[in-house]
Amino acid sequence: MGSTPQPRRGNTRQRIQDVALDLFAEQGYEKTSLREISEKLDVTKAALYYHFKTKEDILVSIFEDLNRPVEDLIAWGEKQPRTLGTKKELLVRYSEALTSAAPLFRFMQENQATVRDLSIGVTIKDRVLALVDLIRDPEAPITDQVRCFSALFTMHAGMFALKDIDGDPEEKRKAVLEVAVELVTRAHGPGSAQ
Repeated sequence: MGSTPQPRRGNTRQRIQDVALDLFAEQGYEKTSLREISEKLDVTKAALYYHFKTKEDILVSIFEDLNRPVEDLIAWGEKQPRTLGTKKELLVRYSEALTSAAPLFRFMQENQATVRDLSIGVTIKDRVLALVDLIRDPEAPITDQVRCFSALFTMHAGMFALKDIDGDPEEKRKAVLEVAVELVTRAHGPGSAQ
């Protein structure tokens, strides 16, 4: 498996996003120039500027496109009863959203300081906290609340911890999901406030 993922999409704007994200992840956001992005795409800087004026514009557009499923998931979850079945479904859907947004999360992992400094940093944090609020009970014992927080962070960490371990990516995703579901199930079970 090479370091360059298959292109996700075809139009020029999307090709710019894909190449930029690869370069940001490989060499760092700060070290990547718009010139390098245009050279790798074999387009002029003018063609690049037509679509994006800055690197942050590119990054924000990538984030908005790849994170839309997470926004949809939060909206769905807010309308559901806070049952264990709903919480499990939230984790399944979030696992799928993380898989489709893997290049973005790889970038975020490699460029944490930059992400914190950019406008998307606050948005990312808010969305993760919104998901946590959908699976935890604020009245539950603190250990159960920690299990719910840990379930989401297990999903994030699992993407990175297992990427260099041999094995089928889908099996690894399911293993991480299983652990997250176990944590939420235990928090929801006997002895919890629910």
